[in-house]
Amino acid sequence: MGCLRSTAANYRVQNMGKKLDALFRRKFNTSKFNSLAKLAISRIAILKNRKQVRVSFAKSDVIQLLNLGYQERALLRLSKDQSMADAFDMMEDYIHFLVDRVVQLQKNKECPNELKEAISSLIFASSRCGEFPELQEIHGIFTSRFGKEFAARAVELGSNCGVNSYIIQNLSERQPSLKSRKKLLKGIANENGIILNLENFHVDQPKQQQQQNESKPVKLDVTEYQARTHVLPEELSG
Repeated sequence: MGCLRSTAANYRVQNMGKKLDALFRRKFNTSKFNSLAKLAISRIAILKNRKQVRVSFAKSDVIQLLNLGYQERALLRLSKDQSMADAFDMMEDYIHFLVDRVVQLQKNKECPNELKEAISSLIFASSRCGEFPELQEIHGIFTSRFGKEFAARAVELGSNCGVNSYIIQNLSERQPSLKSRKKLLKGIANENGIILNLENFHVDQPKQQQQQNESKPVKLDVTEYQARTHVLPEELSG
């Protein structure tokens, strides 16, 4: 009997919390959102440019490794920077999408289904991008508008959260899958007329063997190394 009372009490508390959350949700500040959206898009351009610089250097290394016959090393050299750049592209598209539909954000206290993916994906991304303060503020606006429970579901990837699976994959802390790296490597090889032979390379290679592969000295073009030592433009180092 006591257990039933406790369950009922918990239900009432949760229900009251939801009602209070809905009651105190703020009005959607259109001008603030539009201003933040512009700043966020500018920030994305800087962050994406920074990632693309690293991608360019990594790609140059990969081409040299392939030309030297170190195909497995080339595969391991592929970094997450391209995945992050792709994630920034998606964020930019979502922000433009929501700016065009700001009237719906203003009118609806519950998140419209057609906007759910964009909003949830941006909330999720904000929890994975500490270098993106404007996105944190956009997260706050959506939390105030649609409630803490809605935002938490997106951040924690709860049931029916609506977050795009590709942005989850691109923002994962893990390295890209072997399959995706092989696909990217094949593209680079094809662009440069290089024939690959990766059939015997597996992601479950013994760690010792991978370490041996990584420790083999490889002589890269000195000019490439010098390029890496250059300080990035001021706009990228901020």
